[in-house]
Amino acid sequence: MTRLSARRKREITGIVLIAIGLVLAGYGLYIPAKAALAQELLERAWAAAPAHGAAPRPWPWADTRPVARISAPRLEVSLIVLSGAHGRSLPFGPGHVDGTALPGEPGHSVVAAHRDTHFAFLKDTRIGDRIDVARPGGRETGYVVVEKSVLDTRKEKIRLDPGADILTLVTCYPFTDWNPGGPLRYVVTAVAATSM
Repeated sequence: MTRLSARRKREITGIVLIAIGLVLAGYGLYIPAKAALAQELLERAWAAAPAHGAAPRPWPWADTRPVARISAPRLEVSLIVLSGAHGRSLPFGPGHVDGTALPGEPGHSVVAAHRDTHFAFLKDTRIGDRIDVARPGGRETGYVVVEKSVLDTRKEKIRLDPGADILTLVTCYPFTDWNPGGPLRYVVTAVAATSM
């Protein structure tokens, strides 16, 4: 058995470290790339939505479909909202929370998304910003941001007001914490422009 020289050991160590770095960099790019690709497929499904009724599934195995489009004009953001705010849909886009009004419909609607992809823009929202919501068929509703807050899920919950036309956007907080599953949520509340 031949022994490896110190130089050869350093070369092998260097190659292994470079390979590990490439794998980690690829994984770090995977989530944003998946989110961007999903938004393209969702745009196609949104464009194929009939004037009345549900949009088609964005890919054959999808267990969700587009239900609305939210836009923040000042921040130049436009995103397709999916049915269901669960682990199977949130990697691909914002999700409508079941049991709340559909975005853009009368009532209190709640939409959730990840802080490091789709709802990263929430940190830059301001009181008075406009949030537009479009539904299949072209119906649009404008909302105005009236409140931004941080909620601790261990002590409080979002209070729903089904009698008001409210859009609540929720993401994890703080934006710079990369550890998943923390108890804090960043909550942006907007009211329908017609009800102001």
